[in-house]
Amino acid sequence: MRRLWEIGEREVISIFRRHLSFPSNLRLPIGDDASAVDLGSGIVGVLSTDMLVGKTDVPPGMTMWQAARKAVVMGVSDLAAKGARPLIALCSLGLPRDLTEGDITEVARGLDAGAREYGAHVVGGDTNESDDLVISCSFLGVCDGGGPVPRGGARPGDILAVTGLFGETAAGLKMLLEGLEAPPAIRDRLLRAVYEPRARLREGIALAQGKVVTSSIDSSDGLAWCLNELSAASRVGFTLTRVPVDEAAEGFAAIHNLDAMDLALYGGEEFELVVTIRPALWKRATEVIREVGGSLYRIGHATEEEHGIVLEKGGRERVIEPRGWEHFSR
Repeated sequence: MRRLWEIGEREVISIFRRHLSFPSNLRLPIGDDASAVDLGSGIVGVLSTDMLVGKTDVPPGMTMWQAARKAVVMGVSDLAAKGARPLIALCSLGLPRDLTEGDITEVARGLDAGAREYGAHVVGGDTNESDDLVISCSFLGVCDGGGPVPRGGARPGDILAVTGLFGETAAGLKMLLEGLEAPPAIRDRLLRAVYEPRARLREGIALAQGKVVTSSIDSSDGLAWCLNELSAASRVGFTLTRVPVDEAAEGFAAIHNLDAMDLALYGGEEFELVVTIRPALWKRATEVIREVGGSLYRIGHATEEEHGIVLEKGGRERVIEPRGWEHFSR
């Protein structure tokens, strides 16, 4: 019998998919960013759950307040990818017994601050003792004007776009975990990306309600990995014409002789949305994003070649490997 480190997180999900039964009103397949069911009267209920674990998700220097807020952002970002508005959350906590009363106060404050930032409330949960900090947030949201947007709706010819630039978090984590340095201006930006991530909720809702996107995914497992997930779900390939690298990440990469594109493609821990859009709707998509104060960056297009993801640059093609964060892998 294979161990978890041999099969990886995606095969774990496949095992559950094979052995669970699903209701007839399920609107999204298991393995998508969230689950969704029809509630009637044109309203779709959307559920997401995500788990923050101290060992893997809390880098050095992150406060309890920031960790709790990040746990909320993780769940909200999944709803954003589906175009759902979060309403309430239940948060289950695994707490090491040597935490202080002050630590727990900061966790409570961080959960509330994160939820209120996105118009939701934490209304309950569960607590238990554990060897590591665990914050699991389950959200209930609704789609009441469009959505839910699946991962599996992209078609050949669709424009591939993202809601922001990549690489800051990967560079920031290199500073924290590997001791690499950067000038103060760059350092502050990179650390802010790590400690205070943001979910693209307004953008996700606007795109869904505008009915301008054919597929959508949250990028927290890394841009390259989520592109491969989107490709598999939609059974299309992608040709990238650019990798959307943030300038601070480029500066950091230049200082340390790193590949800036690798930081952007394989870093993870960023909560942008990756979407596909019909060419005829591109102008409208940029308009609805601009109306909510966001940005949309065109980075490529979908192709007929299933599962093939390449970057075209300087007349050459570079295959984008399905690498990124995966639990249980070595």
